[in-house]
Amino acid sequence: MKLVTCMYEGRTLAGLWLDGRVLDLQAAGRRLNEAADLGSMLAIVRGGDASLAALERAASRSDEYPDAWLDAAQVRFLAPIPVPVRNVFCVGRNYVDHIKEGFATTGKEMRLPEVPQFFTKATGAVNAPDGDVRLDPRLTSLLDYEVELAVVIGRGGRDIPAASAFEHVFGYTVANDFTARDLQRRHEQWFKGKSLDTTCPLGPCIVDRAEIGDPGTLELSLTVNGDERQRARAAQMIFDIPTIIASLSAGLTLEPGDIIATGTPSGVGFAMKPPRSLKEGDLVVSKIDRIGELRNRIVGVQA
Repeated sequence: MKLVTCMYEGRTLAGLWLDGRVLDLQAAGRRLNEAADLGSMLAIVRGGDASLAALERAASRSDEYPDAWLDAAQVRFLAPIPVPVRNVFCVGRNYVDHIKEGFATTGKEMRLPEVPQFFTKATGAVNAPDGDVRLDPRLTSLLDYEVELAVVIGRGGRDIPAASAFEHVFGYTVANDFTARDLQRRHEQWFKGKSLDTTCPLGPCIVDRAEIGDPGTLELSLTVNGDERQRARAAQMIFDIPTIIASLSAGLTLEPGDIIATGTPSGVGFAMKPPRSLKEGDLVVSKIDRIGELRNRIVGVQA
């Protein structure tokens, strides 16, 4: 199932996206007298198996309420979880070739991380799948892109063993970890340079865990103005999803709706020769097969 959050006639709703249409899940749930709350993505995620069962019933009986279907062209897609409860968790340096290109720019000897390297992006950075990304020249002249597979936590928990980690996954979505590289360097840490407003587009949907199956088979790619910059498979990650969840949840409780971006492959702009930062007007398309794509325009902010 492809689950979306969208705006329709001034109302925010959770929907099932299918064949160019969106099923208003709250409207469908009312028709079926569903006990599960289908009114928002967070409510669906928190509902766990009961929500998924209700979604299956709503989809299988959708011909009973044709007026609950909306033309996708009539809605405005938002990030699947527009306002996360907590910061977006992120994994840095999780693809070998990306680490190589980073060390190559410094001339230092390459070292692979021994454990996942975590940081976060502020909730205010979250952006729509087709939202504009702000480029403020007062803050950065080195805005960069990073396509990533993001995991949405379903069942929360602490000290989750890697062997049962997938039981805590609700589904997957596409993320782009836009980064102000000069802010990273100036502040000597990652948070500020990765948390500017609009720099975390998510979407266009969440695909449930069962439909994806093995996430390692997913292919990530990114283009800038049609020029391919990144392409890799999730199987190339140094730390796979079970390892990431086990490490992050050790002593730290994960909650339903938490989002974990799992790292980016090689091809980022700062490591190119010469470096190529994003400019006003650039169109960045981030894609993961079987999930969908983000289309984000870089828009300059007046100084």
